[in-house]
Amino acid sequence: MSGRVLVGVKRVIDYAVKIRVKPDNSSVVTDGVKHSMNPFCEIAVEEAVKLKEKKLIKEVVAVSCGPQQAQETIRTALAMGADRGIHVEVSGKDYETLGPLQVSKIMAALAKKEEAQLVILGKQAIDDDCNQTGQMTAALLDWPQGTFASEVAFDGDKIKVVREIDGGLETIMISSPAVITADLRLNTPRYATLPNIMKAKKKKIANVKPADLGVDLTSRLEVLRVDEPPQREAGMKVETVDDLISKLKDAGRL
Repeated sequence: MSGRVLVGVKRVIDYAVKIRVKPDNSSVVTDGVKHSMNPFCEIAVEEAVKLKEKKLIKEVVAVSCGPQQAQETIRTALAMGADRGIHVEVSGKDYETLGPLQVSKIMAALAKKEEAQLVILGKQAIDDDCNQTGQMTAALLDWPQGTFASEVAFDGDKIKVVREIDGGLETIMISSPAVITADLRLNTPRYATLPNIMKAKKKKIANVKPADLGVDLTSRLEVLRVDEPPQREAGMKVETVDDLISKLKDAGRL
């Protein structure tokens, strides 16, 4: 296969940041909080760049939906080896309610517009954990899908995908064009070197709006409330089985 690959890159709160819920329980605090590329999206970018290095594809296009700051995430993908970027501008209330269905519509529209042969996404984002965008994108395009990929290999117009499933591994063969979602063991993303970071500043990022793609961002979901997980109670050590039984009885568990 020789063509263009679209890679979705999502801007999320950095994995090392302690998440705090807003006082009104409407969402989590994002102002003044460090953001970075979703780790599974990094794996997707790395896989696309490796395919280009093997001369299996010609161009890698990084796509991100969000406010102006999403361009920072695209620049990271460009520094990793993507050729150009597309920033789909979504802000305000539309950004707050942006979900997998809306992103899938955007990715599907861009895949048609860019005449992509492959769409690679992270299997899920670490902020909402939805694990839906890849599947929905494939459904909207009516393309085959290889989700939870831990290995990807090309054989002409066919793609062999080794999938991580509950019982172990499943190997499937799909035809292109297709949608692939990257699992944790697909690869180890490279670090962007300083020279590549400088080169990324000169690479082009196109700005488009959802309306330009004919995409309606109206959400069918409403978040009623966001709460922190309950605090875990402190445990205790017991010396004997009799002590354990006694404690469980006192706690009303037996």
